[in-house]
Amino acid sequence: MLSEVSESELKRRLVHASGTGLPLLYVLGFVSWEQFGLVMLLVSAVAAILEFFRLVVGLDWGIYDELTRSYEQTNVAGYALYMFSMTAVVLVFAPHIAIPAALMLTIGDPVSGLLGTTREADESKRLRTLGAMFAVCFAVSAPFLVPAAGPVGWAAAAAAALAATAADGFKPVIASYVVDDNLSIPPAAALAASAVLAATGAAPLFG
Repeated sequence: MLSEVSESELKRRLVHASGTGLPLLYVLGFVSWEQFGLVMLLVSAVAAILEFFRLVVGLDWGIYDELTRSYEQTNVAGYALYMFSMTAVVLVFAPHIAIPAALMLTIGDPVSGLLGTTREADESKRLRTLGAMFAVCFAVSAPFLVPAAGPVGWAAAAAAALAATAADGFKPVIASYVVDDNLSIPPAAALAASAVLAATGAAPLFG
C-alpha cells in the first residue's frame, strides 16, 4: 500500500517517473529520432561518470542518497542501469518499439513499486501488482504499436507488456548477481514486441 512506502522510496519512485521526460522529447517533437539517440548517449555517459566517481573514486555526494539503495553500495546503481537499458533499446530498435519499452520502465515500474512491497531477489510480486504492471505497460505500448502494425500491434503490445511484467515481477540471481529490473524491462519488452512483428512482418523492427 502507498501508506507503507517510505519517504525515501517515494522520492526514488518520483525520480524514476521523471525519466518519462526523456522519451517525451521525441514523442512531442522536440528532437528527431537521431537527435534523441544522442541525448540518450549523453545521459548514459553522465550516469557512467557519476558511477565512476561513486564506486572507484569513492566520493559520497548527497545526490547518491536519492538515487541509490543500501544494497547498491558496491554495485552499479539502478539509476545507471535505467539509463543504460533505455539507451540500448533506443539505439537498436525503431521508435514504435523503443519508446513504449522505455515508458514501461519510467511509468510502469514506479507504479508497480508503489503498489508492491519490498521482496527478496528470488521472490515474485503479488498478482495484483503484476496485473497493474501489465495494464500500465499495455496502455503505454498500444498507442505506438497499433498505428505502426495495425491489428497485429495489439498482440505485440500484449507480448511486450507481458515480458515487462515478468522482468519487473521476478529478479533472477545469476552467479550471485541480481538482474535488476531497471536493466531488464526495456530490452525484454522490446524483444517481445519485435518477435511478434518479425513473425508477422507487420512493421519494421529497426529505425
